[in-house]
Amino acid sequence: MKSSKFVAIALTASLLAACQQGAPGTGVMSGGSVNKQDVGTVAGAIGGGVIGSTMGRGAGRTAATIGGALIGGMIGSSIGQSLDNADRAAYNSTTQKALETAQPGQSLPWNNPKSGNSGTVTPSNYYQNADGQYCREYTQTIMVGGQKEEGYGKACRQPDGSWKIIQ
Repeated sequence: MKSSKFVAIALTASLLAACQQGAPGTGVMSGGSVNKQDVGTVAGAIGGGVIGSTMGRGAGRTAATIGGALIGGMIGSSIGQSLDNADRAAYNSTTQKALETAQPGQSLPWNNPKSGNSGTVTPSNYYQNADGQYCREYTQTIMVGGQKEEGYGKACRQPDGSWKIIQ
């Protein structure tokens, strides 16, 4: 009976990990490496399954084990994903600040000490588009896992004062 509980927990954890949808080319199911969301899903599913297995008897215990694994997997996935969101929050905050206050060609850095990921945002001159909005082009560098990526974008100032990336 104990081995069937373990199989149910492992199967549920595997299915939850397979259902994860991240950016293309990331995570185990896309042929990439294990990411924080994958780890959170599996750890949550195992923990939830173990907790669920302590409740009920017979078929009720099996249902509680599977239910616990499902709920634990969803919670773990959410926690793992929110950790990755810290990188995006640091990047977005720096991008808004750079577009609003940086001189043309001045790079502003961002860093997430927990993940080790970092980058810079470097805006160019202001210009007005056909709708009269103030816009800026910018370049960015992002260092993730020791790999440097570079990008280019355009953003325009919105009526509320924020900058919206348009390209």
